[in-house]
This record gives sequence, C-alpha cells and structure tokens, in this order.
Amino acid sequence: MVEMIADILLVAGAIGAGFYCYVLARRLSRFNDLENGVGGAVAVLSAQVDDLTKTLEAAQQTASASTMSLDGLTDRAETVAKRLELLVASMHDLPEDRPGQAAPPEQPESPLGPVFKRHGGGSA
Repeated sequence: MVEMIADILLVAGAIGAGFYCYVLARRLSRFNDLENGVGGAVAVLSAQVDDLTKTLEAAQQTASASTMSLDGLTDRAETVAKRLELLVASMHDLPEDRPGQAAPPEQPESPLGPVFKRHGGGSA
C-alpha cells in the first residue's frame, strides 16, 4: 500500500513537472516571438543599428568633404587677406591730395583785375 501511494505521488509530481515545463515553454516562445516579444525588439534594434551605421558613415563622408572645402576656402581667405594687407600698405604711398577733400584756398585777386599767364611751350 505504501508503494502504491509513493507511485501515485511520483506520477502526480511527474504530471506537475510536465505541466510546469509546458507553461514555461509557452512563455519562452512568447518571449522569443519575432513580432511581439524580446526577439522582435532585438530584430528591430538590430535593423536600427544597421541604419544608424550607414547614416554615420554618410555623415562622416559629408564632414570630410566639408572639411576639405573649408580648408580650401581658408587658404583662399588667407591669400586675399595678404593681398589686402599689401594694398592697405601701398595706400600710404599715395599723395595726400585726394578727391573729396576741401579745395585749397584761392589767391586774392590783384587790384588790377584778373591776370592771365601763358603756360608751357605751345606754338601758336
């Protein structure tokens, strides 16, 4: 009789363990489901990582091109700045008589009236 009770308890334990394994298997399959579970989340994240990697590579290429362009523009700007410095330095060599300044004061007229002077050696 004791053996029979032990066998019944052993069968009941095996059935309980089997049911527990069945429940765990269903939960695990839902957990790894590619549409709703963690498996789906991992698949989506993997696709996003691939997209971000491609976007990052494109951004790096664009940044490299922009850097090269900026280097060229900086070189041009430095060249133009040097030329402007030379032009400003050469402005000091120009005579002080510039348009837009006040005209020199006129000579007072002679008491005899206007005086005409002949300039240069033109033949007449």
